[in-house]
Amino acid sequence: MALDIMQLEDITPDEVVLWSFGPVELNATIVFTWLVMALLVLIGWLAGRSVSEGESISRLQNLLEVIIGYTRDQIRDISQDDPDTYLPFIGTIFLFIALSNLLAVVPGFVPPTASLSTTAALALLVMVSVVGFGIAKRGVGGYLKNYIQPTFFMLPFNIIGEFSRTLALAVRLFGNIMSGAKIGAILLAVAPLIFPVLMHLLGLLTGMLQAYIFAILAMVYIGSATRRQQDQPGNNQEGVDNG
Repeated sequence: MALDIMQLEDITPDEVVLWSFGPVELNATIVFTWLVMALLVLIGWLAGRSVSEGESISRLQNLLEVIIGYTRDQIRDISQDDPDTYLPFIGTIFLFIALSNLLAVVPGFVPPTASLSTTAALALLVMVSVVGFGIAKRGVGGYLKNYIQPTFFMLPFNIIGEFSRTLALAVRLFGNIMSGAKIGAILLAVAPLIFPVLMHLLGLLTGMLQAYIFAILAMVYIGSATRRQQDQPGNNQEGVDNG
C-alpha cells in the first residue's frame, strides 16, 4: 500500500487505496461508508427485534424514540406538513452524518464526511429530493413555476441558485469536518498530553452540530419547494375572496 492507513488524518480518505484490481479500486472512503451503513442497519435490526409497546423498553429503543420524535417535531415545524412524508429521508441523512462523525473518535477511522465526494453525493441527493418532493406535492407545472418567480427573467438566476446551494451544502460539511480534523491533529502534535480529551469532545460536538445543520437545511429546501405555492399572491387573494 502506497500510503499508511494511519496517515488518514492528514489526507483525504479518497487517496488511500486499500485494494485494487486493474482499473477497480477500493479506497478508504468507500470502506468507511459501507462500515457506517452496516452499523446503521445493525442498530436498526437490534432496535426492531426488541421493540416493545409496554412500559418497559430497552435503552436503545428509548434513544431511537427520542431521536425520531425530535426529528418529526423539527420537520413539522419547518414544512408545516405531515412529517412522516419526509422522515425516512431526513432521518437517514442525519443518522448517517451523525454516526460518521461520532466514529471519528475511533483510532484509524476517518469519517466519510471528510471526503468531498461523500458530501457532494449527499448534497446531490438533497437536490434530487427537493425536485422529487416538489413535483410530488405540487405537480410538474406547479414546481417549475418556482424558476420563473417573480418574473421570467429570474429563470437563469434561480437555476444558478439551485446548483449553488447544492455546492454550498457539500463544501460546508466537508470543510467543517476536514478543518476540525486538521486543527485537532495540530493541537495534538503540539501538546499531546493536554488536548486529546478536549479535542475529542469538541469533535463530537462539531460532528453532531454539522449533522443537525445539514439535515435542517435539507428540510428547509424541501419545505420551500413544496410550500411556496401557498405564498404566491394569487393564492393569498383567493384565500381573501373565500373568506
